[in-house]
Amino acid sequence: MIMIILQISFNFTQSEYYATTTVMLLLLTLPLAVVIVEDCKIWKSKQELINCENPPRPVDTTTKSNELKSEQTIPEGLSCWQNILRHPERGEDHTVLQAIFSLDMVILFFATVCGFGSNLTVYNNLSQIGKSLGYPSYTITTFVSLMSIWIFLGKIAQGVLSEFMITKLKLPRPLMFTIVHVLSCIGHLLIAFNVPNGLYAASIFIGFCLGASWPIINSLISELFGLKHYSTLYNVGTVASPIGSYLLNVKVAGYLYDREARRQMAALGLQRKPGEELNCSGSDCYKLAYIIITAVCLFGALVSFILVLRTRQFYKTDIYKKFTEEPRTAETKMVIPGKD
Repeated sequence: MIMIILQISFNFTQSEYYATTTVMLLLLTLPLAVVIVEDCKIWKSKQELINCENPPRPVDTTTKSNELKSEQTIPEGLSCWQNILRHPERGEDHTVLQAIFSLDMVILFFATVCGFGSNLTVYNNLSQIGKSLGYPSYTITTFVSLMSIWIFLGKIAQGVLSEFMITKLKLPRPLMFTIVHVLSCIGHLLIAFNVPNGLYAASIFIGFCLGASWPIINSLISELFGLKHYSTLYNVGTVASPIGSYLLNVKVAGYLYDREARRQMAALGLQRKPGEELNCSGSDCYKLAYIIITAVCLFGALVSFILVLRTRQFYKTDIYKKFTEEPRTAETKMVIPGKD
């Protein structure tokens, strides 16, 4: 953000670009220091363990407890297909099929399609929206560049706020997802009705909500369906993003923009040449599209609120309890080799 503002405010020479690029690359590589330090600590602890005459071997109580849970939740003799509708408790490890066919996942998927589809439509068309609404080119470049900053801030802020809601207020995390959808609706309405200088505020709302959505979805998947198949379920959740983007960006915003552009050309008595790009100007280019997108996003908020109601009892409990108790149990139960 600082570099974007400086480059807009001052004329940089070639040597100054080299210097700032070097500084940015140095900042990007600094996290490697954390990895190197942690690897050194792990290597030293392994060496100390090897040098011990009789190193204690911890009992893997986590694996045993998970095996017991799986035995309790998956009856013997049933195949994975027969076990689809026998869902474990929320927070326990689900199989991939159990999670996909659960009502919680269906609700989360539809809410993600609505929320991500609407916000990505703005993100992908922000420059074109600015041009059609008559914003200066240098202004468009600025808020397109700064939108990534709002996305980053959304990721950070949602983590702090949602954890506060869970630990202090005992409110369900899906409530944060509902709030994000509602805030997105405000940004879409600012675009739809072409509020003076509203695109500045809309880019902040949409960027913040787009950044906040991803961590919420990932957290919900891990908390509701367990960590055993998290990587697969994470990819299932990401499928909602291109689906929503295609439906709202291509089939709604793109189609209505082209229709309005053709209408304006016909009003001027012009004919479109083969391969010529359609250009639309005025508030009507995206007005109907973003009224529809606002309605879809509001529907997503209502869908996500259903998940709030379904999970309110689950989030009143200590959802992190199993992650803190199992390691402590493993530390206390130590077995000496040869004396099992």
